[in-house]
Amino acid sequence: MLTLDRERSTLLVIDFQARLMPHIEDGEAAIANARRLLDAAALMDVPILFTEQNRAGLGATVPELDATGATAHKMTFDAVRSSGFLDRLPGDRAVVVAGCEAHVCVLQTVLGLLEAGRQVYVVRDALGARRAESKEAALRRMERHGAEIVTTEMVAFEWLATCKHPQFREIVALIK
Repeated sequence: MLTLDRERSTLLVIDFQARLMPHIEDGEAAIANARRLLDAAALMDVPILFTEQNRAGLGATVPELDATGATAHKMTFDAVRSSGFLDRLPGDRAVVVAGCEAHVCVLQTVLGLLEAGRQVYVVRDALGARRAESKEAALRRMERHGAEIVTTEMVAFEWLATCKHPQFREIVALIK
C-alpha cells in the first residue's frame, strides 16, 4: 500500500530536546507540526515513540511535545544502533518520522530503519536543522535511499482515509 494506514503506523519523534531547539532554524514550526502529528496519532490510536539523545547534555524533550509516552534514550546518532530499539518498532508497521537534527540523528536513524527493511515516511515540515541546506541535503539523501517524504497534513489525511472517520472534524481542526 502506498498510502499510510493508521493501523499499520508508528510515529517516531526524534530528539526535540530543550537545549537543542533554540539553535534550530524555524524550530517553532517544526515543534508545532510535531505537536499536530502527536495529537493526530493520539486521536487515531497510532503508537508513539520518542527518542532523546544524550539527555544529560541536551536536556529532555521540549515541554510543548509532552513526551510522557515511551522514550528511547540513546547515545548513538542512529537510534537503530541502540540496544533494543528496533524491538520497540513492530516490523509490520510503517515508521512516520519527525525530529531534529535532520542531517544527523534523523538521517542516520532513517537510514538505519531503511537498512533494517522498514518502510519510512519522513515528515518534512516536522523536521529541524540548524541550517536549511543541511535539512534539504538530508531530505534528498533519505529520499534517494527509499524514504517517502511527506507533510504533516498528508499524514493526518492518510491516517483518516475518509471524511466519514469519527475524528474527521478534530483532525481538520488540528490542521487549520
